[in-house]
Amino acid sequence: MNREIIDETPRQCLTIGRIAPDFTAITTEGVVTLSQYRGQWVLLFSHPGDFTPVCTSEFIAFAQLYPEFEKRNVQLLGVSIDSNPSHLGWLYSIMEMTGLRMPFPLISDRDAKVAELYGMVNPDRIYEQSVRDVFIIDPNQRIRAILAYPATNGRNMYELLRLIDALQVTTTYGVSTPANWMPGDPVIVPEARTFDELLQRVTDPESVGLNCLAWYYCFTDLSQVTPLNPESE
Repeated sequence: MNREIIDETPRQCLTIGRIAPDFTAITTEGVVTLSQYRGQWVLLFSHPGDFTPVCTSEFIAFAQLYPEFEKRNVQLLGVSIDSNPSHLGWLYSIMEMTGLRMPFPLISDRDAKVAELYGMVNPDRIYEQSVRDVFIIDPNQRIRAILAYPATNGRNMYELLRLIDALQVTTTYGVSTPANWMPGDPVIVPEARTFDELLQRVTDPESVGLNCLAWYYCFTDLSQVTPLNPESE
């Protein structure tokens, strides 16, 4: 009996904290390199294919919320293995439907080099379809978050914005954010560094502007935290 041969070569293993691999690519706005965006946050995202309904809904949402990404110094960068003419035709179709001109580059990754570099290729359908991945890259070109979605389900742009807000708060202030955190909510402070600091958190946390439910579980308002680098605020 004939069996379909599936390529089981492991996907490129990129993890949070690694430097994002640089690349040069043809896009709908000309040739770009990832490194040209050093100093900005980058949201690099793949989509399975042009002229598909879920991807169309995502690009409309990205275009509508683009000013919010701009406010956060975030460069959007889309990628799929479709040709550049296909991209241009699809984006024109979206503009005809909605009046929205896509305000960010869309990479034509015909040889799947970017997709393979970032592990975006579906191993069962190599060179046919990239998966719906997101890489959030900080101004030092370090990967700070990785998300993956199935082809059948679109991404929540407000969650991507919320995650970027959380990452930027962590970067600027050295704090963490709890589950379901939204901008303006209290943040989690780092653990106590000395035993005296631990005792203070147990006996009198209010004196240092903390709300502690346990010595290791303390919150504060972001307004009480000094930025790690005041110029980055």
